[in-house]
Amino acid sequence: MFVGGTAGTLARFGLAGVLPTPTGLPLGIFLINITGAFALGSLLEALAQRGPDEGGRRALRLLLGTGFLGGFTTYSALAVDSALLFGSGRAAEGFAYLAVSVLVGLVATGAGIAVGARLRRRPGAGQAAPSRVAP
Repeated sequence: MFVGGTAGTLARFGLAGVLPTPTGLPLGIFLINITGAFALGSLLEALAQRGPDEGGRRALRLLLGTGFLGGFTTYSALAVDSALLFGSGRAAEGFAYLAVSVLVGLVATGAGIAVGARLRRRPGAGQAAPSRVAP
């Protein structure tokens, strides 16, 4: 978990440094959090479809989910960036940033879950293709 968290935090730091922040809006952190929500939904669903949370699946969940994606996403920065917007007299933008981040994060998580479930159902993704019986 430590290694995953360190790698996720470093990835976030690197991306946040190169992503744009138009007119002082924390677009980079927004994109990082949305991407992380999608990836976490997809990862957890794909692992859940493959069996109980034990052994290698549990280790993968802890390394990639709790570790990497936990370090990659940063809802503390969401809170701080929102507070900075509120504190600088940009309350409407701060509220919109909070609301849109949470709502789009929920949608991204749902989309990730759908993708994770679809990957499992696809023939060749660890599951035999359905056989056809001649009529």
